[in-house]
Amino acid sequence: MNSKSFAEVLERFRTIEFKESFDLIVAIANGGIIPAALLNQRLNREIQLLKLNLRDAAQKQLYPQPRLLEEIRFEVKGKTILLVEDRVKTGTTLHYAQQLLADAKLVKTFAVNGKADYCLYDEACFRFPWLM
Repeated sequence: MNSKSFAEVLERFRTIEFKESFDLIVAIANGGIIPAALLNQRLNREIQLLKLNLRDAAQKQLYPQPRLLEEIRFEVKGKTILLVEDRVKTGTTLHYAQQLLADAKLVKTFAVNGKADYCLYDEACFRFPWLM
């Protein structure tokens, strides 16, 4: 397992370059909440939660497809959105979230670890320094 210090990960949050200017940060809850909060410190954009579930805390898949746990109560139409997730393994949850945000002008994806439009790491074994 590849362990990164919190300071090391924060430095990547501070230095990643975005090509777009975003109207809104949408965090996939629960994993995307901490990364979205860290991005908010830099981008100073409103954060909304998209409450989805596919895997348990041990990353075991619970359902065949992601489930929307709570209806979307924020406006996405015409907005440029940064969609934030902690870990992207298969991309299933991220792809489903993008479908839910289809009325947005543009949706760019961000992952701390995995494949996304913007990612800090892409490692097979990655331990988030904020997990206890």
